[in-house]
Parts: sequence; C-alpha cells; structure tokens
Amino acid sequence: MPSKKRPAPGLPTRKQILDFIQNSPVPAGKREIAREFGLKGQEKIQLKTLLKDMAEEGLIDGKRTAFHRMGGLPKVTVLRVIDIDEGEAIAVPDTWQAEDATPPPRIRLVEKGRGSALKKGDRVLSRTEETATGWRAFPMKKLVLRSEQVLGVVEFDGAGKPWLAPVDKRIRNSSPISDLGGAEPGELVLAEPVGRSARAAVKVTQVLGEPLAPKAFSLIAIHKHGIPNVFTEDTLGEAERMARLPLSQEQREDLRHLPIVAIDPSDARDHDDAIWAQPDGQGGFEALVAIADVSFYVRPGGEIDREARRRGNSVYFPDRVVPMLPEVLSADVCSLRAGEDRAAIACHLKIDGGGRVTDWRFTRAIVRIAEVIAYEEAQARIDRNAEEVAGGQVDLVVLQNLWACWKTLAAARAKRDPLELELPERRVKLDEKGRIAEIAIRERLDAHRVVEDFMIAANVAAAKALEAKVAPVVYRLHEPPSREKLVALKDYLATFGRKLALGQVITPGLFNRMLKDIADESEKALIMEAVLRSQTQAYYGPRNEGHFGLALGSYAHFTSPIRRYADLLVHRALVDAYHLEQPRPEGDLPPTTGLSERDREDLGRISEAISAAERRAMEAERETIDRYVAAWLSARVGEVFSTRITGVRKFGFFATIVGLGGDGLVPVSTLGDERFAYDEKAHTLAGEETGATYAVGQILPLRLAEANPLTGALKFELQEGGGRIEPRGKPLALKKRGDHLAGKRGRPANIRHQGRRKR
Repeated sequence: MPSKKRPAPGLPTRKQILDFIQNSPVPAGKREIAREFGLKGQEKIQLKTLLKDMAEEGLIDGKRTAFHRMGGLPKVTVLRVIDIDEGEAIAVPDTWQAEDATPPPRIRLVEKGRGSALKKGDRVLSRTEETATGWRAFPMKKLVLRSEQVLGVVEFDGAGKPWLAPVDKRIRNSSPISDLGGAEPGELVLAEPVGRSARAAVKVTQVLGEPLAPKAFSLIAIHKHGIPNVFTEDTLGEAERMARLPLSQEQREDLRHLPIVAIDPSDARDHDDAIWAQPDGQGGFEALVAIADVSFYVRPGGEIDREARRRGNSVYFPDRVVPMLPEVLSADVCSLRAGEDRAAIACHLKIDGGGRVTDWRFTRAIVRIAEVIAYEEAQARIDRNAEEVAGGQVDLVVLQNLWACWKTLAAARAKRDPLELELPERRVKLDEKGRIAEIAIRERLDAHRVVEDFMIAANVAAAKALEAKVAPVVYRLHEPPSREKLVALKDYLATFGRKLALGQVITPGLFNRMLKDIADESEKALIMEAVLRSQTQAYYGPRNEGHFGLALGSYAHFTSPIRRYADLLVHRALVDAYHLEQPRPEGDLPPTTGLSERDREDLGRISEAISAAERRAMEAERETIDRYVAAWLSARVGEVFSTRITGVRKFGFFATIVGLGGDGLVPVSTLGDERFAYDEKAHTLAGEETGATYAVGQILPLRLAEANPLTGALKFELQEGGGRIEPRGKPLALKKRGDHLAGKRGRPANIRHQGRRKR
C-alpha cells in the first residue's frame, strides 16, 4: 500500500518511485506519482525526465498513463547485447534488480534479415515475451550507447587537455577524455563514453600500448570488429584432451603408402589439404584430395565446437592469425604435417581424359604426407624439370602427375567458362621484428591453379555426394548479378562505347568474352573491376542456388575445416550420409562426429552466422592491409604516384595508387581557386572556368600529402603545375560514366578465387 503520510516536497529517489509503483493498488502513472510525493510545477517536469531515464534503464515499463516495476521482465525494456551466437544477438536486461540474487536471463533478440545487425555492447529498446524455450525479444529502437568501446590514441592539445583520436577513419571527430586511466600521450587505448550524447567525453578503460608497435594494426582490427581472439580455459582444456585421442586404424583406410603432397604458401601456419594423382591407363586419372579430419577432434556440443561456431572462421593478418580452433589442433594435431600419421577424410576422384569427374567416394583415412612444398618451389621443380630443388623429398614424377591431371581439369573448366577476373592481390611481408619489409602484388603461378582446381573438384564432389544421399548441405552460393547492377554496368560500358544487351541470358562467359575483346590494358582493368563490382557477394546457405561465378550447379566448401566452420559441417554431413562414424571415445568427451540435431534444425541460421563472420573477417583483413600500406607510405609523403580515381563526391574525389592500393581523398578545396560543379548523375567534378573534369576511372599523377597508419587513410593533392588532367581512354567517359562505382571503397570477394585457399 502507498504511504498515507506524504513526504516533504522534492524529487523522490528511484527506489522510492519503484516502491510506490510496486505497492500501488491502482495503475501508477506520472499523475499518481506526482500526487503521492507532492510534486508541483518544475518538479513535475523533472519527474517526467526521471521516469524517462528509468524506462531507458529498464527499471520501469509502461505507457504514459501507467508504469510497472520490472518484475522478471517487463513487456518493453532496454536490453544490452552481450554476445552474437550463430548470427543471433544474445542480450540481458541493461539494468537488473533481483532480491534473491537471481542472475539476469539470457534473451535472444529476433531480428529481420540475414544475420545480426547488432553487435556486442549495443543497447536496444525491445518488446519481450516468454516462450516455452526461454525469453526472446523484438528490437524496437537502438539507443545511444553508454558503454560502447572506442579504440583510439591519446593526444594532448596546446592547453594540456587530453583527447581521444579514433582509429576508425569513419569517425571524424576526436573526443575529450575525462579519465585517462593511467594512459600516456601517444598510447593506443580502449575507452567508453561517459554520457549519452554522441559528443560526450570518454574514459579510458584499457591501455593497449604503442599504436605503431609490431602487431598493433591487427590488434586494432580485432578490437574494432569484435573478433573473438581468446580461448577460454574450458575450450583449451577440451582441446588438449581431444588432441590426445588415439588415432585408431579401425574404420579408416590406410593411405600412408601414397606419396601425397601438400602445396601451400611458404608462410602457412596450418596444412589442411593435400593431393595426389596418377594416370589410370585409359587416358584419365585417379586422384585423391586428403583433408584434415577435424570432425574427429571437434565434436558437436563440445566447448571447442561452441567457440568455433562463434568465430565462424580463422582470420589472417600479416602479423598474426586468429584461429578458429585452438593451436594444439589447428597448427599441430589436425595439420597435415610431413612424415607424421594424420587423420583425414579422403575424397577419391576418377577423372576422364576430358577432365570430367566421373565418380567419387569418401572415406576416413590415415595419411602420411610425403612432403609439404611451397607454391614457388613446386613451380620451380616443374619449370626446371629438376628432381631436387631446395631439398625435395618426392620424385619429380609425383608433381608431373599432378600437373598432367590438372591440365585435364583446366580443359574441362575452360569448357564450363567460369568468370575469369585476375585482379592483383596485395601481400605484406614483415621482417623478423614485425616491421614492414615489402608490400607487393602476389604472383599468381600455375601451382596456385593446380591446387585450386583440385579443391574445386573435391568441393563439387562433396556437394553432389550429399545430394545423392538427400543429406543436409551447407552450400557455397553465388547468385547472378541483379538487374539493377546489370543496368548500372550497361550504363558504365556505354561510356566506353560498348554495349551490354540485357535481353540475353547472363552467363560468366559473357563477361569473359567482353573482357577478351578489349585490347587497351588500362581500359580492360577498369571494365574488369566494374564487372567484379556488379557481382553479388557469395554466402553460405542450406538451399541450393548454384554458383554463378564458377559456373557450377552444386558447390560446397569441404577442403578447409581447420579454418572454416562451413567445411566442418560438410564433413559431419558426410560422416552421417556415408556411415563413417568412429568408435566412441571413453570418458566425458562428446561422442558423435556427425551432425547433431541442433545442426540439422538450425542449418539456415548457422549459415547466416558464418556468412556474417566471413564478411567481418574480410573487412578486418582489408582494413589491416590498408593500415600497413599507409605505414609503408608514411615515409614517402611528398612523392608523386600514378593513381586511378575510384569515387567522386561533392567534397572531392577518391583515388588509389595503381599496383599498390590504398584509397586516398583529394579534397575539392585543393583543386584550385575556381568553382567545381558536381554532377550527381554522372558523378563527375568539372571546373566552371577551365572545364577540368574528374571522373571514376581516370588515371592521373597525384602527390601523397598525408598517410595515417592508424586509420589507413591517405590524402592526395594535385601535382604542382599539373593543370588540367586529361583522362585515359575516350573523352565520352568523362560525361556519361555510371554511378555504381562512385564512392565505393573496397571490393567484393574475387569470384575467380572462390575455390582458392586463403592463408
């Protein structure tokens, strides 16, 4: 019951309001609360603000006429995201009070679309409901973050006031620091806002150290994107126990007599696939793709499995790897090391003289890799026709058989005519102290293509083998370009005087023939990138939509279970479909190596989650490369580089250094004294007096004015005395270029390399 004696006038405390709401015999609204505590005038206005704060804090719930104290969970309350599990946000009440110390419930946030748009730390006003399987909530409004972690560098202004300079180049303004937390000037720190305003001060919560120290750039990406990078003690303990499992020969095919080789990057940290082939005497080949049997060590429902699902994939930076699995598995027991017995799932292929895979079978096996060979070394042995280059352990004929088999696979691939977009890939090479030794374009060898085509053949076989058993499949999907993107590409091609008829069937071969007919290399590079940008992004899913880029009807990822959770799910499905289960281990270890019931029921949601994790990893890896490029160029500020315009905006245009990458801005204020008109439709900047025009695709020399290693941002300016810059190619391109490339920084995954191993 409410108190009969009114308190002295004055704003009540939160506890007093909660007690009154809890004990009121009638619905208690703002009017009843004001009457109970004798509030008048300005105090009523202050009460309204206080009630709003309490609602946002999750203490009370209700509409204007009545409030309810949080009991269990109110129907509408503020939740804080604490984890992203399989693409679904997990939250707890932002404020929780329980007299019996009951822990707050874990609530699944039900969002629309593929994957979660929320991230760890987000505060969301949500409508909650209790179901038979627990609490769930539906987001209504994302609230201002009170505890979002901001990564930045501590700086002091002329008055000695500390500021946080963010490392995210999308955040333009620094924030005042109210609490340094022991941080020194120039140190990289994590901080959180102390108020609700977007311009609120921040307090330092963690000091990370020197921002330009070795491995700092990848650390920035890890923190910014919330990439899990620390294994729990339970996960590490289970990994140690699983690593000690005896490798029984029971129900395993013994393939240790075959000279199977792993061809990998010279700096590979793990080896999850190896290959072998020999002529079958009928013009074709018998081939084998041996893949690390990760499913034997990572069982559904275990601690390792839970963490692997959360990570989705390994993330590869120039200076470190954030592995999907603990290193005792990823770099040791599961890795196909030379000369050591290893558990594998073997894909046996029969390939005819035309390169068609006519048959396949899958077994669990024991393998002993004859040699791990770097791509460059394998290529050198083939090119020099020498049996020993850098101490080779296998006969040259082993590699020659692989190359001969690959040539038949390549012939079949040429008939299939998949999308061929050979775009440069940047490689950052570090010295032994973690400093940048070189940044260069990675050379593409036949050795890379050999491994890639063997992997594609095995991936197709895995998908079709599961389809034959009507078993669950996590497909690797790549849909054809949307009509909207095709129309944009058509308009762009028209600026070069080229046509794209939209009434015809769009195939990868259509793009290949278009590119083949272009003689001018600079024009070809522009159109190749435009074709790439017209493509959709590949993703994972349980329903087959085919793979447009590879021109394949059925495709799955089977070949990299050490670093991709999708491949592990495919392995488990094969174990079930082809009865490859192993004897159950003793003790409390998870027993099965096939799909769990949860896997089968949630395959769609898991696919969305690992697709989102892949996009997160790609963005983090790309940003880290950008930071290394900026650091590499920071010593070359003032030099002139050949650049290509990648986007035009009203405030200036973006350009990238040809052959190296690294996007930089040229502000319109630096283009001269004349006014520049921005054509929003054509996405061009044109001088009103001189007619100097800047458009997407233009090649021009620019001077590097700034290079910020912390953000990866560059700034360019016109070369002194450069005057008007004429574009390369046809003048028509300046006036009619399409807008589908303008302002888009970064690119989708290289479709040509979907089947390639990524280290």
